[in-house]
Amino acid sequence: MATSSHLDELTRIRGLMDRSTRFLSLSGSSGIFAGAVAIAGAAAGRVHYAAIGSQDRIARLQEGGPAMLDPAYADHVGFLLADALVVLFVALLGAWWFTRRRAGRTGQSLWDASARRLLINMAIPLATGGLFSFALFRHNDAFLVAPATLVFYGTALLNASKYTLDEVRWLGAIEIALGLIACYWPEAALLLWTIGFGLLHIVYGLLMYLRYERK
Repeated sequence: MATSSHLDELTRIRGLMDRSTRFLSLSGSSGIFAGAVAIAGAAAGRVHYAAIGSQDRIARLQEGGPAMLDPAYADHVGFLLADALVVLFVALLGAWWFTRRRAGRTGQSLWDASARRLLINMAIPLATGGLFSFALFRHNDAFLVAPATLVFYGTALLNASKYTLDEVRWLGAIEIALGLIACYWPEAALLLWTIGFGLLHIVYGLLMYLRYERK
């Protein structure tokens, strides 16, 4: 009985330490929502790509041609940038709402020290990746933007994983792997981006929901 009581006390102390150093209120529902939004955004980009009827001219970018001077290419890239911003905004809004709801249920503050550490460690690689991706676009290497966003997003997850759930580390490692594959397989970059930001988030969200949220 005494041993069982001691084990229970150690478990309780460990739980309190985790809650003070790690943000444990990430919502699986936010992952599912973000994945669905990313898939919808990728589908919109694919439809626009097919609709403008200039795939042959846009493909010259991957061959080193002056595609940036092509109006069809400029139109498509502009659409993709707007599409990406909308996806990012909607996904972040959904993540905030679902995480706020879960934090209220678990009794953890949405803006405590662990949440701040998590956001700071994610923000640095994400901001770096955003600036790097913009530089790629400016230097006519836009076909590398999708791989770069996967790699830097995965790096951000790895960097922040020590302040939240351990499963985030594995998600980050897979995102990096997909980004590196896309660097050498540009024809499949949109598909790999959709898998990384869409399908993987949905799978991750379902696992987190079943493991931590389902009662």
